[in-house]
Order: sequence, then structure tokens, then C-alpha cells
Amino acid sequence: MTVSLLATAVVAFAGTTIDDVLVLIALFMARRATGRPRAAVIVAGQYAGFAAILALSLAAATGLRILPDRWTGLLGLVPIAFGIWGLVRLRGNDGDDRPPLVATTGRIAAVTFANGADSLSVFTPLFRTLHPLGALSATALFLALLGVWCVIGALLGGRRAVVAMLGRVPHWLVPVVFIAVGVFILLTSGALTTSGTA
Repeated sequence: MTVSLLATAVVAFAGTTIDDVLVLIALFMARRATGRPRAAVIVAGQYAGFAAILALSLAAATGLRILPDRWTGLLGLVPIAFGIWGLVRLRGNDGDDRPPLVATTGRIAAVTFANGADSLSVFTPLFRTLHPLGALSATALFLALLGVWCVIGALLGGRRAVVAMLGRVPHWLVPVVFIAVGVFILLTSGALTTSGTA
């Protein structure tokens, strides 16, 4: 991957999964208070749910390879639309949504998948702009970064002030990142030019 694509992948991951940090913090807070769920269960559930999102994104991106880059680049409009919709929803919404606390790997995976399903609209066109090796590299990077999220969740899980502060961040950050990634996809795919290759 080029430096710009690597940076885009990191920003796409961070922006679309920052709310997973809140889920992880809440789960680790519950673990410290009650002993459940176990740390291994939290991490396994997070990885299982996120792996499902990545698998679907890769499969969808692979299916799109039969289309010209310029056409699939228009998929950048999807995260842009999600971002605009997210910003519109912020008006008059205090966003006090708390993630459900669950205690099994399967349930944590389900929460992770449901919480991150909107990432499909960003990851799929992003993977489509990469060569297969680049998409696999991005996948490996995402899985490594997920480990960082798990560590951060464990470290901050006992600090309620941190939870309150982070609770305000995703409401504006996620829509902005969606829009930025969508614009990047449109620009790099040649979808906005008449001279792009088919």
C-alpha cells in the first residue's frame, strides 16, 4: 500500500470503529465490577464480530472487481451519504446511547457486528480501490489495530470520566470520517473524471 492509502486505511479504521472503544470500555468496566465477562471472552467476541465485517467487506469488494474502477469508485458516495445523514441526525440528539453489556463470546460478537455494520459502507469501496495484496495488508492492519482498541478498552475500563468524555467524540467524528473516506475513494478511483480508465 502507498503511504496515502495506508493513512486512509488507518483513518477509516479509527473513524468507523471509535464507538467500539466505548463498547470495550463498558465491557471491561462490567468485568471489573462483577467479574464478567472475562477478558478473553471480550477480546474473542470483538475479534469474531469484526472478522465477520471484514469478511463481508472483502467478499463484496471482490465481487465488484468485474466492474470498471470508475464505476465502483461511485461507491464512495455511500459513506458520504452515511456521513451526511449522521451529521443531520446530530441536530437535537443528545446521543446518550449505551451499549448493551453481554457476557458470552457470541453475544459480544453480535454486538460488535451490529455496532460496526455501517463500516461495510466504508471498508468495501476502500478494499475495492486496493490490489488484492493491499486489501489483505489492510485487513491485517485492521486486525492489529483492533488489538490496540482492546488494550485501550482494558486500560480505560475503570475510569468513568474517560467514558463520559469519549461518549461525545463519535457523534461528530464518525460522520466526518465517513465523508472524508468517501471523498478519497471518489478522487482516487477516477470516478469524477472523464479520462479515467475503464
